[in-house]
Amino acid sequence: MSTTKTKNLVILGLLLAIVIIFSTTPYGTIPINPALSITLNTIPIALAAVSLGITGSLVIGTAFGICSFMQAAGIMMPSTMGVTLFGISPVLTFLQCVVPRALDGLCVGLLYTGIAKLLNKESACFAAGFCSAFLNTLFFMSSLVILFGKTPYLQGMIQDKGNGNVIAFIIALVGMNAVFEMLASTLITGAIGIALHRAKLIPSPVKAKV
Repeated sequence: MSTTKTKNLVILGLLLAIVIIFSTTPYGTIPINPALSITLNTIPIALAAVSLGITGSLVIGTAFGICSFMQAAGIMMPSTMGVTLFGISPVLTFLQCVVPRALDGLCVGLLYTGIAKLLNKESACFAAGFCSAFLNTLFFMSSLVILFGKTPYLQGMIQDKGNGNVIAFIIALVGMNAVFEMLASTLITGAIGIALHRAKLIPSPVKAKV
């Protein structure tokens, strides 16, 4: 096995371990105040895009989704909403947990690769961090409404938090959490990604010829 393949496997293993740790311990969240906390689970997806490319971020995104489903099933650190959704439909919960995160990984990998070639790796690192958090929220909330929007549980939440308006419900539910998650993911991924490039621990994408 070549040195590059070995290094990539090591990085993939480390990122998978981080996803599992974040999903089984409180270390995956940062409390801002009693009513606000942000998740760090999207950062390994972005770092996988930066260090391993599209395939790596897809794998890490899928792993994050599987861990989320296991949380909903009560196997890992439980999620209140996830446990409720699992009680309504385990199959739909699996789709709702895994598909958005896998799509997040795929899209972030594609976006990082494209931006790095068109602009520069520094911009691409920060963009990967932002897109990972933004797309995770977008895909997760969209699938939640699509798959569970007609259930009494979600209908009650829409009425309570959004006065019957789906958009208002989504804004009220994600609120400032999403803003802080995007900020944290952007800054942390950008800083780590640039450090890895400068240390020559990961290769720099070849810029597209104009």
